[in-house]
Amino acid sequence: MSQTKKICCVAALAIVLLSLLPWSLGVYKLHVMIVCFFYVMMAASWNLIAGYTGQVSFGHAAFAGIGAYASALLSLKAGVSPWIGVILGTLIAAVLGFCLGVICLKMGGIYLSLTTLGFSAIIQIVIINEYEITRGTMGLQVPGFFAEYSKLSYYYLLLIGALITLAVVYAAIHSRLGVNFRAVQNDERAAASLGVNVVRVRVLAFTISSALAGFAGGLYGHYLLLITPEIPSLDQQFLVLSMTVIGGMGSFAGPIIGAFSLEILSEYIRVYGEYHVLVFGLVALVAARFAPRGIVGIAQDIGMVKRLRRLMAPAVRGRA
Repeated sequence: MSQTKKICCVAALAIVLLSLLPWSLGVYKLHVMIVCFFYVMMAASWNLIAGYTGQVSFGHAAFAGIGAYASALLSLKAGVSPWIGVILGTLIAAVLGFCLGVICLKMGGIYLSLTTLGFSAIIQIVIINEYEITRGTMGLQVPGFFAEYSKLSYYYLLLIGALITLAVVYAAIHSRLGVNFRAVQNDERAAASLGVNVVRVRVLAFTISSALAGFAGGLYGHYLLLITPEIPSLDQQFLVLSMTVIGGMGSFAGPIIGAFSLEILSEYIRVYGEYHVLVFGLVALVAARFAPRGIVGIAQDIGMVKRLRRLMAPAVRGRA
């Protein structure tokens, strides 16, 4: 069986299992799964820019906030349906991502990180201080997608949102565009010498990533029915970063594994009160020290060891 067929079979099985899963879960566990889907969308879209082009941005959560607040304000001030509001919020996040990308992606490296960090801080300051528009730290109460609020309905909605995000990311990295992404990441000078427009590739990756973050933020905000400055916060950004790195940055499955693993872990260790943050940090430090390629890297290493043992087995038996 080819690699593509194996991936399709695994994906189909996962979708079937996730479709049947909510019928055996309580309300709280349904909420945890919905939050996991949100973080899958965030981590997978951030991985597109950081894992495949090597550009570390700290503005990803800010774009989620832009998508969430744009959709919320359109719904509250202009009477736009939340369904249309999320689409428009996604487009607004894409446009702002493109503009920011054009401005700062020529710099790259630490300058990009600092610029996006400043952008994120500015967005949060504006949201907190423009009380008449955003209600500041009180948050905006927004309408939901459905006339009757149901965790089950939002479970399937966020599942579909996560699948759409993953499909876009998968299509991008397995196309000619994805080849350009990796070429820019590995050696941008060599890529440029072969005719790849490095800045254009970076800007395109940044725009797609920003749009997907805005899409995730819009869906999540209308699920919570309350949009607060916590969505575009730096804490949220660093959580997404941790999920991607611990899962396996630069791999398709890494952000998915990291999002589920860390969100479920955070729920289990929340009983320790404030100490759960310390435990969470220790897990991240241990993973970064002993597994720099994340959980996916560990799994690949184990698989490689098993293959080597199978290859060496005939020689060992022959000597015996």
